[in-house]
Amino acid sequence: MTHRLNALTILPESALRDMVDLMVRLIEACGAVVIMIGAIVAIVKFAVALARRNIHQFSAVRLSLARFLVLGLEFQLAADVLRTAISPSFEEIGKLAAIAAIRTALNYFLNREIAQEQREIELARSSSPPPRPTSGPPPTR
Repeated sequence: MTHRLNALTILPESALRDMVDLMVRLIEACGAVVIMIGAIVAIVKFAVALARRNIHQFSAVRLSLARFLVLGLEFQLAADVLRTAISPSFEEIGKLAAIAAIRTALNYFLNREIAQEQREIELARSSSPPPRPTSGPPPTR
């Protein structure tokens, strides 16, 4: 009598699916939390910029939010890939391809906008005169 261990006898597919479903939910939750934190940070920065009446700070707020969105979308994409890891059907693969394409395009454009915003912020900083000291002893030479 030959004893042969199959992957299915060690870990049934239903148990594996349950574990992967749990991991998918956790990863999706992490992505949602990252996006939520980014939104809260952006709201606070936006409120501070409004209170100071500093419209030049709005680009930095958008840049900050975009970074959180990109990271959150990466988590969401990872969850989608993991969802199709166990015996995917052609329908699931097609859905993943569509979702991955949309999220990848969104990430691409967000990253491009982040780079553009960063260049604009650096350009604005380099063209503005350095702040003058308000008080204190004169600088020594």
